[in-house]
Amino acid sequence: MGKDYYKVLGITKGASDDEIKKAYRKMALKYHPDKNKEKDAEAKFKEVAEAYDVLSDAKKKEIYDRFGEEGLKGGMGEGGRGGMPGGHYEFHSDPMEMFSQFFGGSDPFGGMYGGMPGGGSAFHFGGAAPGMSGMDFGGHGGHRRQRQDPTVVHELAVSLEDIYKGCVKKMKITRKVLNADGQSARVEDKGDQYAGRVPADIVFVIKDKAHPKFKREGADLRYVHKLSLKDALCGTTVVVPTLDGQQQALTLRDIIKPNTTRRITGQGLPNPKTPNLRGDIIVELVVEFPRELNASQKEILQSVLPPL
Repeated sequence: MGKDYYKVLGITKGASDDEIKKAYRKMALKYHPDKNKEKDAEAKFKEVAEAYDVLSDAKKKEIYDRFGEEGLKGGMGEGGRGGMPGGHYEFHSDPMEMFSQFFGGSDPFGGMYGGMPGGGSAFHFGGAAPGMSGMDFGGHGGHRRQRQDPTVVHELAVSLEDIYKGCVKKMKITRKVLNADGQSARVEDKGDQYAGRVPADIVFVIKDKAHPKFKREGADLRYVHKLSLKDALCGTTVVVPTLDGQQQALTLRDIIKPNTTRRITGQGLPNPKTPNLRGDIIVELVVEFPRELNASQKEILQSVLPPL
């Protein structure tokens, strides 16, 4: 079965010329070897170039739509077997050169690049041998290319409430769940535009805003509550706020020692790996001792507190 050039470009059959151009630009930028370091990026980059070479040419596209890749590349006189009657197509263009020409004669990723092996592409008619009486596309030789503009990095401050509920910020960066402090959100090719150059990527680095009540610890929230010595010894009910504006009652019946913590489960931030699960609110109970006691108070305490 032949290649599906439409699938290669991520479009459907019947796409307009403008849609084909936009698709080529997107896929070529995605798989450009200077930007994509995956092992198969170069092969995919070449495949994208071939797909665009066919679909951007009205004659080749018409033949491909009727006969498919095998028909387009079929030999002379094979029309009865599904081949293209009267000619055949070969792709051996320089994908780098095609990419460069698409951007007005200069490849926007920069550096010196001699091109990918291959020569020109040809569409042969009337039985002419490859390289003879055909129409050439592409070219040869290296050329100096302008670099892509450097990435623009901005810090984007978000509150814990934003992280808890999700938010939409400028540039339409939408995150239903935000990860740990320092997470980045990349918006590709949205920097200032200049002729013959790929616009810079913009990277927003998410930074937590200081919160008046909570301190973030991963998906957990730490909340500090001060207890009097009386409440620590006799028990009390602590009212704990939550990020969604509600309140949780935490009843303390046991004696609270210094550095004691209690957890309110499921009231923290979304877990980055499993967003449907939330962390906890860690209630840190700080016992505040009185600064001074009078003689009568000391006598009462001595009479009621048990010895060690």
